[in-house]
Amino acid sequence: MGRDKILVIGANGQLGCVLSVALQESFGKENVILSDIKPNPFFESHFKQIDAMDYNQIEDVVKKHSITQIYHLAAILSAKGERYPLRTWELNMKMMLNVFEVARKLRVSKVFFPSSIAVFGKNVARSKATQSSLLNPATVYGISKAAGENWMKYYFDQYRLDVRSLRYPGIVGYESMPGGGTTDYAVEIYHSAVKNEKYICCLNPDTKLPLIYMDDAIRATIEIMQIPKDNISVRTSYNLASMSLSPIEIATEIQKLYPSFKVEYSTDHRQDIAATWPSEIDDQKARKDWNWQSKYDLNQMTKLMLNQLKKKYKKINN
Repeated sequence: MGRDKILVIGANGQLGCVLSVALQESFGKENVILSDIKPNPFFESHFKQIDAMDYNQIEDVVKKHSITQIYHLAAILSAKGERYPLRTWELNMKMMLNVFEVARKLRVSKVFFPSSIAVFGKNVARSKATQSSLLNPATVYGISKAAGENWMKYYFDQYRLDVRSLRYPGIVGYESMPGGGTTDYAVEIYHSAVKNEKYICCLNPDTKLPLIYMDDAIRATIEIMQIPKDNISVRTSYNLASMSLSPIEIATEIQKLYPSFKVEYSTDHRQDIAATWPSEIDDQKARKDWNWQSKYDLNQMTKLMLNQLKKKYKKINN
């Protein structure tokens, strides 16, 4: 693994900041170049400021560091994207195509492009979305991801560019705050509990959505990039499943450790988005192709989130 040289685009994001550390631990800091549009003092070395809208900036770094793998994580997410639909489309598509073109021209061996459950829409069976379910997204973010999946397949079919992808559920982690997604509540609710604040939830209490704990999401990402090329049978994006939870289920689990914690439900536009997404995901293809299985359930996730956030806020307050 040490001979690979990796570029992470979007290293400052919710997933990027955690994945970057995991990749550095696996490949060595000197072999992982981190980048984002803004500098990050946490990443003291091997960080390059890149605007992924600028093709030349990406190309320069790939050439200079002989990059063999690119993880392209930069995007405007679902809830934030609905406030700026045209800008969201422009950024998400332009950045992705810049990465694909650089990878194609410079013969980068592998690219990771994240997709999302946002690719599903109102016509999908809410009870369980299969790998081949119709993609009829209701948000610009989802539209851009569905288009991205088709571009991935095109680049593989036409140029044999090895692009790999996962349709992430909502990701729950303590390391960073989420960045404008519909499932942000599943992170924010834990922060409110630890801060002894009442949480105002944007979704109905019984709105069940697919979620995944950060450690599982990171492991799945690294696993899919390590399996042999011939094992990849899905050249769009793999369904990825872990837990399917509603806000009230998470709140009830938190209240086992924080009995006085209270949640108020006041829905906004994110409820409309959530209503178009499936409540469960069928990920049999991922299980078959690389033996994927999640390790964390609601109880384990809640204990870890509360314990880690308690430590974090104690450190901040001291």
